[in-house]
Order: sequence, then C-alpha cells, then structure tokens
Amino acid sequence: MLLKGIRKEVENVNPYIAGMTIDEVKEAYGLEEIIKLGSNENAYGPFKHAKQAMIDEINQLFMYPDKTYETLKIQLAKLYDVSPSQLALSHGAGGMLETLARTFIEKDDEVLLPDQTYGLYREITHLMGGKIVSVPLDSAYRIDIEAMIQKMTPKTKLIWLCNPNNPTGTVIAKDDFDRLLAQMNPHTWLVLDEAYAEFAAQHVLPDAIDKIADGHNIIIVRTFSKAYALAGARVGYAIASPEMIKVIETVAEPFNANRIGLAGAIATLKEDQQEYQQALDAIVKDREVLMEALNALGIQCVPSHANFIFCRTPYDVAQLSEQLLLKGVIIRPCTGWGYPDAFRITVGTTAENERFLAIFKEVIKAL
Repeated sequence: MLLKGIRKEVENVNPYIAGMTIDEVKEAYGLEEIIKLGSNENAYGPFKHAKQAMIDEINQLFMYPDKTYETLKIQLAKLYDVSPSQLALSHGAGGMLETLARTFIEKDDEVLLPDQTYGLYREITHLMGGKIVSVPLDSAYRIDIEAMIQKMTPKTKLIWLCNPNNPTGTVIAKDDFDRLLAQMNPHTWLVLDEAYAEFAAQHVLPDAIDKIADGHNIIIVRTFSKAYALAGARVGYAIASPEMIKVIETVAEPFNANRIGLAGAIATLKEDQQEYQQALDAIVKDREVLMEALNALGIQCVPSHANFIFCRTPYDVAQLSEQLLLKGVIIRPCTGWGYPDAFRITVGTTAENERFLAIFKEVIKAL
C-alpha cells in the first residue's frame, strides 16, 4: 500500500534491479570464489594512477569538490575536441539521465524508446508522469529506427537511445541515425546514451558531436563506469550545446560528483591511458574469443560492440543461471527484457572468461 502524500506516479515505477553482488552470492550459496559477469564492469581496474589519486584525495573529503570539476571538464574537452562549456558532470550516467528526465518530461509528454533497452529510461519516465511509446527491436536485435520514426508525433518530447544498446550490444547505423534526426520535431530532444561506446569500433558510431555543432537537439551521455573501470566511483557526464549545458547544470543537484571519483577520472585520462588501452584491447579481443567459443557450444551470440554479449540458448535461462550460481558464476538472465531463453554475459578478464567457459560446459552438459 502506497503511503499517503506520495506522488501517484511513484505507483507506476519499478525499482531498478541490479545484478547479484558477489557478497550476495557468497552468502546465499556458501561459496568463497565468485566470477561476476553480470554487471558489465571492467575487472581490470581501477588503473594504477587513478587508484593512487583516489587514495590521496581522502584527506580532502571534508571539503566539497572545487576546481576538480573544471579540471575534469578541460580533460574531457581535449578528448572530444569540444569546449568545456559543452560538458556537465554527474553522479554516474544514471544521475545525468535522472537530471535530463527532470529537465524535459512533464505529465503526459510522449517519450519514445525501444522495448528492449536499459530499464532506467522507462522507470524515470514513469516517475515524471510521461507517456511511454515503445517499439520492439528488429529481427537482428537492433534498435528499429524506422519503427521509431513511424511512432513519432508532434507530442514526442524526448527520445532515449542506448548505443551500443543494452542488453544486445548492437549499434545504430549512421544513415539510420541521420534519418531519425531529419524527422525529429524542433521541440524533440534525443538523449544518446553512449555508456559502452569505447568498446565499439569508432567508425561505426554516429558523429553525434558534429551533429550537436550543426544545431541538432542531441545530448550525449557517457560514463567512467565501463571502459574506464570506475563503476564504484560514480562519475558520468553529458556533452551538449553550451546553452543546454547551462540548463542541465541549473536542474542538477549541487556538487553532483564526489572528490574521490573526480580524482580517479582525472588521473585515468591524464596518466593511465596506456593501461586503459591495454585493458580495452584485451576486452575487445576476448569478446570475439568468447563469442566464438559460445557459438561452438550451440549458443546464438549477437555480434557485440560493447563489453558484454547477448546470448540466446536452447535452455531455460532461469535454470541455467541458477546452476551457474551454484558453481560461483554470475551472469544476467534476460527474462526482464522478455527473453526467457537469453542471458547477457560481461566480458571479464581472460582468466575469468576461461574459467566461465569451463564451468559453462559442465553445466550445459548436465542440463
């Protein structure tokens, strides 16, 4: 029963359900060693200089963040060849997504998104009282841009797009992206969530920053949680026009990135690029090795541009997942996305991937 005084929109919101933690699995199954491949983290981090910078920052925690905000913006501006005035920071990418929902969505606004994508888009839209208009993925598990164009109306306020898409790892073709922009109304905004973009071959991604410079209504959201291996540090950011950044920073909570996270992010960009690139290369290489091995076992792997793989199986995934948990392996069942025979697996370290494959073979043999 909902407590009195709570907004009625809260009734329509489901809490975000994260993958099981290592501690939860250890306690539930009495295990000591766990391979966590369910939350799309980068197990190679944190990197050397980032780790030391975060340790050193502890003594400053009695103060709010100060110039580190601007320092990180300057580093990101160099990375993307934009002005620091085109960047806003946030408490993880999720914090930025919530700020954008508060910025745009009013009661009964139409919000367009894919059926099978990152679940937070749907829940924060519900929370703001928006009306969700969704379209299924196409037969290749890609976001169906043509179907989205057909669903757009003069009432469409916001479009959520995850590219590469979670949980499928697929990307939007550049020409499809351009067609979507061409059909958008002047008052419609596109939020392009590129949390996994670093794992994709860069030539396959749309040139969204150039489109912003051309005046298109796009806000790019990125994060240090995935490729930069700082998921627990909670640092995200947006890239947009300077005018939109002013609006975002007006709506956002004050001091919405913490000192330790900022220190780690700055050090990663300034001093850890070699270690970062080595980890990125290893993950991309192992992603292909893992897909090939799973395909050979009769698992249908969708070609991925992220640090995870979406897998359709001939098995009941609830049972498969449970059997893997019993042996200390965490994967992400995709039943919540409407795929009772599919799971999503994070590409871990090379050793973790090899261990997973050995256990996976044992489990499917038994099934």
